[in-house]
Parts: sequence; C-alpha cells; structure tokens
Amino acid sequence: MMSKAAISINGLTKSFGDTPVLKGISLDIAHGERVVVIGPSGTGKSTLLRSLNYLDRPDSGTIRVGDLSVDAARASRSDILALRRRTSFVFQNYALFANKTARENITQALITVKGQSKAKAIARADETLRETGLIDKADSYPAALSGGQQQRVGIGRAMALDAELMLFDEPTSALDPEWVGEVLDLMRRVAEKRQTMLIVTHEMQFAREIADRIIFMSDGQIVEQGPPESLLEAPQDPRTKAFLRRVAKTGSE
Repeated sequence: MMSKAAISINGLTKSFGDTPVLKGISLDIAHGERVVVIGPSGTGKSTLLRSLNYLDRPDSGTIRVGDLSVDAARASRSDILALRRRTSFVFQNYALFANKTARENITQALITVKGQSKAKAIARADETLRETGLIDKADSYPAALSGGQQQRVGIGRAMALDAELMLFDEPTSALDPEWVGEVLDLMRRVAEKRQTMLIVTHEMQFAREIADRIIFMSDGQIVEQGPPESLLEAPQDPRTKAFLRRVAKTGSE
C-alpha cells in the first residue's frame, strides 16, 4: 500500500437535529484498496458514505481525495462539486431517472459531472454497457429492466465516471434474491481492476471474498477494523463479536 493514503477522512461528524450520527470518523484508504463497512442498522454506515459525496453535508472534519482537501465546516459549492467529480455513488435503490434510457442515465452524469461532449459521453456509456453485459438494453427505460439490471446500470453509471473513489451503499439490499448474484458478480469485476472502493453491505460472504479490510461500525464510530480473516474469525471487541454472532444465527442483521 502507498505510504500516503489516496483518501483520508479526519474527524468527520454529522448530526441530524440533536442526534449525533457520525462521531468523529477518521479513516485512510489506500489507492486500489477495497474497504467494506459492516455493522448494525442505524449506526451511521450510509451516512458516512453520503457525507463523503456531500449527499448529506457533514458538520465538521476534513475529506481528502487525492490532492483535493475539503473542510466540512467551510466547504464552498465549488469544493463540493470538485469532491463529487472525484467520487461516484451506487445507491441502494438504483436512483435511475425513470424518463431516461439506460444509455441516457449514464451519459447524464458524464455530461453534467464531467463536462463531456454528448458524443464522447455516448461512446463511454456504450463501452460501460458492454462491460456490464447490458448493451442490448441501452435503449430500455428502467421500468422495462429487472431490479438486477437497474442496479447494474447504476453501477455502470458510477464506473463510467472513472472516479478516484467508488462508494456503494448497500447495493443489493433492495434486490430480490435472484438478482443479488449478478450485481455481486459485477462488483467483483470492478474490484479486480483495483478500483478504490468503499462498500456498505450485509453480504458477509461477499465481504470476506472482496475486501482488503473490513470496518465494523457501531453507534457512529469505527469500533474495529482489519483483514477479513482476522475481523470475521477473531474479532476483539464485544460489540463486533455480538454482531457477528447475530448475523451467523439469522443470516442477516
């Protein structure tokens, strides 16, 4: 791993009203590292991801991606736009535009976020649709796609941006069971390219296979982290042990 992290988060806090959700999160991620975040529901995992992309505005702390550093306390609109250009987001519920085709859903981000010409954006969108196995669905609207296909378009949209950091917010949790496998397979292919990834997921076997490091979060804090084999097989913190016992017993949270 690089001596200097590709992504560095320092002291990130976020409250909703009087309720603190992130309590001073600090985290470094190396270039090409795949980091998976697990933990109980309502513990701040999704808020962490959304704060890194400024879908939720953090209250304090700093976020550095490459040579761009943003101070949450005084981030300007241009800071936020610059950060969003370096990150891409895969949503739990796909978040596709219903009135746009699969191709248009991908080109929209390339034109608005990256400032690409329409012709260049279409070429990149089609390249991505081929990678995701959906080139035959390029002119289909989301309503005509299965949940798995919609999420693959969502991942394709994030891939096309060539972002320094890809954020995945529980990308399989809204899917029917028969569609989970195709989405996880696509994520594996993305991971094989050494794309820097921060993934919130409940899929423990997938986390074990794909992660360089697993982070366990509870109550708005990072409790414990380490390689999959050590964290999943020999957790140190009682909260991690209790969570993993519960998951093993129920098959989910």
